[in-house]
Amino acid sequence: MRIQEFLILVFIISLMSCGFNDVKKGSNSALSSTDISQLNFQKDYTITDAKYDTKTYVQIKNGNRIMKTNGLPNHPTGAFPNAGNPNSISAQDVKYTLPVNPSFSGESKWVREPGVALNGVKFEPETAERFVCETGEVYRIEAFQDLVNLGLDFNHAHVQPTGAYHYHGVPEGLVKVLDTGNDLVLVGFALDGFSIYYSKKGKYKPSFQLAKDLRTGDACSYRNPKESMDKVLKDTRPDGTFVSDWEYVEGLGQLDECNGVEVNGQYTYFVTDEYPYMSRCLKGIFKEERRKGPPPGGRPPHGHNPPDHKH
Repeated sequence: MRIQEFLILVFIISLMSCGFNDVKKGSNSALSSTDISQLNFQKDYTITDAKYDTKTYVQIKNGNRIMKTNGLPNHPTGAFPNAGNPNSISAQDVKYTLPVNPSFSGESKWVREPGVALNGVKFEPETAERFVCETGEVYRIEAFQDLVNLGLDFNHAHVQPTGAYHYHGVPEGLVKVLDTGNDLVLVGFALDGFSIYYSKKGKYKPSFQLAKDLRTGDACSYRNPKESMDKVLKDTRPDGTFVSDWEYVEGLGQLDECNGVEVNGQYTYFVTDEYPYMSRCLKGIFKEERRKGPPPGGRPPHGHNPPDHKH
């Protein structure tokens, strides 16, 4: 067997092993980030980009949207490792099964990974970083704040110890390659199957504001392998540094507590430039798989993980 024939055979076998041998290459596939905006994401599609080594295969089968991906973005990223994030981006082996026709329950349930972007990069808005106080409070640190450097890049993303690159907010690079000129840009799907959009004009606003009650934590500490910090948080005013600094006010904006709203008769989630940036809960029926490995965020948290402090 000639070497060319052998390489072709290896490619075919590897594609079949992924379970996507019936996805027709070229019918709805993007070989680079320049033509991804032309894909129909409501059908089977493929994104492979040699420049970034992106490999994402999506198939609609038995009422589900099945995605198999290596989790590598199809756009430029910041430099990793960096001063705030000690991890390097590496390929993953991930499969998502999302309903094509989602069911709306109306009940909001917290979720660690609310969804996945069209390119196979997951959304994970919260972090594992936290201040633990001797008085019992635990303050979870937001990704976007000025107290602790978490090494986020220009896509509002960084890397977990597993090598998984993930978005904490608006995926700027992805929005850029998806942009067709319309205000609403489909950027992904939630675990419950509902679509995730970004409004370039900020048409849909979240309904969160800074809490008014002062913090109560005394003798609070933050630790990671490269940094330590002690603070007295008692009687300090919420400024957005911690998850508990924010409170939901129904009707303050167009979006509900899960950053969702009905658009053209269909419930839809939004990534936004304002807090909470991405849904922290879902209102459809879903099952979240607890993935193996370290906890979410840039570095493992210090100490134990007691329940969050509530105002």
